[in-house]
Amino acid sequence: MIASSWDIRHVELSGERPEVAANPRPLFVVFWWRALPLGIRTYLPEQLPLDSGELAALTAELAATQLAARAPQFGGPARATIDGRPLIAVPLGAIAEDRGLLNQLDRLADDSAISVTELSVIVCTRDRPDALERCLASLVAQENPPGQIIVVDNSKGRTAEAVTAQVAGVEYVHEPRPGLSVARNAGIRASRGALIAFTDDDVEVASSWTAEIARALSSAGVEAVTGLVLPARLATPAQCFFQFRMGGLGSECVPIIFDGRFFAETCPMGAQVWRIGAGANMAFRRSLFDRIGLFDERLGAGASGCSEDSELWYRLLAGGGACLYEPRACVTHHHREEWDALRRQVRAYMKGHVSALFVQAARFRHYGNIRRAFRQLPGYFVRTAFRAVRDGGGIPRLQILWDEFVGWLCGLHYAIRPRWHDRSGSPSRIGPVGASTSESRP
Repeated sequence: MIASSWDIRHVELSGERPEVAANPRPLFVVFWWRALPLGIRTYLPEQLPLDSGELAALTAELAATQLAARAPQFGGPARATIDGRPLIAVPLGAIAEDRGLLNQLDRLADDSAISVTELSVIVCTRDRPDALERCLASLVAQENPPGQIIVVDNSKGRTAEAVTAQVAGVEYVHEPRPGLSVARNAGIRASRGALIAFTDDDVEVASSWTAEIARALSSAGVEAVTGLVLPARLATPAQCFFQFRMGGLGSECVPIIFDGRFFAETCPMGAQVWRIGAGANMAFRRSLFDRIGLFDERLGAGASGCSEDSELWYRLLAGGGACLYEPRACVTHHHREEWDALRRQVRAYMKGHVSALFVQAARFRHYGNIRRAFRQLPGYFVRTAFRAVRDGGGIPRLQILWDEFVGWLCGLHYAIRPRWHDRSGSPSRIGPVGASTSESRP
């Protein structure tokens, strides 16, 4: 049984006396070594407080995992396994024998020296001015300000214009045509940077986010980056269900490379590109859009529901590219607070996922996508319903499962509509730098 409300704590382990004190509610704890996220743990009230010995043992465990996943002599960064998790063999003996390796943790936490002047940050928004104001406040507070911040207003009534006008240096683009992919493409066309990052209006980015995005994209052979997305609050049953029962938006604290091997291993049953990250925290080299095209405007919120991000990652991997998940590029996300809002989100997620499967199958003739749509997902529905009844998952789990099933049906229907085969919504090229067909102003 998952508690309906959790407290979130961020604990710095590099200090002299780290502490996880007693707490009346369950704790979701993010452990840090300066600006480096080391790991995430959850604790019930009866497991608290943690004494100094427990914290010392945890620090050693998390440090060893970070070094194994990052240090080149141990093969880092980690490669993605078939389920998207990092493949790590922690060399405890080698770490114990060479005390100098422990100092590497401090070096791993050093600030990035990579310039961010070539980074354009795009925030797409629709009728959420309060959330946008919070997001922009975190962006303008960056330790290393990006070369460009663009807000793409996807509302008809220009509801983001007043908020954007209050923030110096932020460029405003009005894109009234509905759809997140449409808005993202408008932002790309208005951008000038060689690096392009995206976040959402319900997100707050860490103060080092732009620097870590630029550092991650400096890695050889990497054309795309995703990062860690932490919950901002876990105060309602809907937020807790999304985080703990549905996995939230990821929780790995070590870097992971998603490349051709991962794609080949998962492709026969539908490449699991949704495991790469979240569109709320992603970035690309501009050259990638020149090579494989922009976001598919048939997908995403306002169209199919979602998965415009994962479909782009699919094209990247199918073309021989690689994506790096780098948790140092960290943001916090405000999960849906109300149960009805979560249910709508779940339906949209599944509808978009199924729609993207058909896009990928048609574009590449990879029929593992069809097997996932008609074999894996129906099997998932049956198994999940059985476990919910057997284990006492209760009405909430069955409600969410019903919404996933409805989303699956909607995805099938969306993919067979006549307009689906109109290629006008499929990926186009980026066009001239700084060009946009939408109305914009600095």
